[in-house]
Amino acid sequence: MSAEQLDAIKLKLSTIKEKSPFYREKYKDIDPTKIQTKEDFEKLPLTDKCELRDAYPLGLQSVPDEEVVRIHSSSGTTGKPVIIPYTNKDVEDWAIMFERCYKMAGVTNLDRIHITPGYGLWTAGIGFQAGAERLGAMCIPMGPGNTEKQLTMMQDLGSTVLTATSSYALLLAEEIEKRGIKDKIKLKKALIGSERWGDKMRNRIANELGVELYDIYGLTEIYGPGIGISCKCATGIHCWSDYVYMEIIDPKTGKNLPDGEYGELVITTFRKEGAPLIRYRTHDLTRIIPGDCPCGSKFPRIDILIGRTDDMVKVKGVNIFPGQIEDLLKDIPDVSSEYQVMIDHMEGKDSLTLFFETKLTGKERTALEKTVRDEFKSRIGITIIPKAVAIQELPRSEKKSHRIFDNRY
Repeated sequence: MSAEQLDAIKLKLSTIKEKSPFYREKYKDIDPTKIQTKEDFEKLPLTDKCELRDAYPLGLQSVPDEEVVRIHSSSGTTGKPVIIPYTNKDVEDWAIMFERCYKMAGVTNLDRIHITPGYGLWTAGIGFQAGAERLGAMCIPMGPGNTEKQLTMMQDLGSTVLTATSSYALLLAEEIEKRGIKDKIKLKKALIGSERWGDKMRNRIANELGVELYDIYGLTEIYGPGIGISCKCATGIHCWSDYVYMEIIDPKTGKNLPDGEYGELVITTFRKEGAPLIRYRTHDLTRIIPGDCPCGSKFPRIDILIGRTDDMVKVKGVNIFPGQIEDLLKDIPDVSSEYQVMIDHMEGKDSLTLFFETKLTGKERTALEKTVRDEFKSRIGITIIPKAVAIQELPRSEKKSHRIFDNRY
């Protein structure tokens, strides 16, 4: 924590109980004005998403109604949605951060930015657009779906930058390859976010689209995408530390971890007006990368996300994360980047079926299944049912892809 960040935190805490009904209640037995050091700050209680859901609909609002110009919301797929109010300053700050992301990726006002993430309550599409407009680039606000029209507009308008989830970027890459139109596509860069993706998927998208890839990070509760992005050196995600402060904690104990150790990312907003958050648990698993980046940027870095604390499933007594499965599959030749896990409970026993794509057929496919089963047993520790399927047989999505389906509950 720099001196400037500590001053920003102290300034935010000096009025947090006055302005935020949510933190007035949460800190009813705490005097935030007594926070004077980093160590003091780390003693403040963490804020979790379940608390934000309990504040539905507008319990997080920290400004009068006349200052709220927009709301965004989480999907609410795992409970009540989280409603986040934005002031004019919040919207402007978000656009400033997003413009930085584009510049970090080498995007200029001569580019034509093809925006495929959704608009509406979700923060993605409108965030990509606001940053691009601030940059002065041409926006092509397609939104999700309708792949036929996406490819037509991409060719006719000469899109040079793609913004998408990794799942939809892969779907577009496969369609371009299938239709033999790669020579008509002018994409040079792709800004990908919203879901974690492994090296095999990353390489497929880069090779099939012929683009430079950049990981963009964000979450609805903290503005949205655009609070950080990877650079040309691909050595982690630079985060805008004048707007957000990042900590890494042990997800079990809540204790802070030193730079370089993997744990759960916790974020505090310095400048957010509509719904400021203090020590918010993202449930994203990463680490703070120590040292300077070769690109020369002084903004600190977090590593590419390795998963989420709530992605973990326990099968036959073993904790399993999607990242472990991706790491395993990337080391096995002839296995594609796409996979899906089905977990069932039959006759009192857990059963895990791992579907994965391959170009192999017949006896070669059968042998590959055995290899996957043996590697899973050796590296993760349980016996599974491997099921090899043809390329593009598993579902693709323009939104977040679900990798693990747990049918036990």
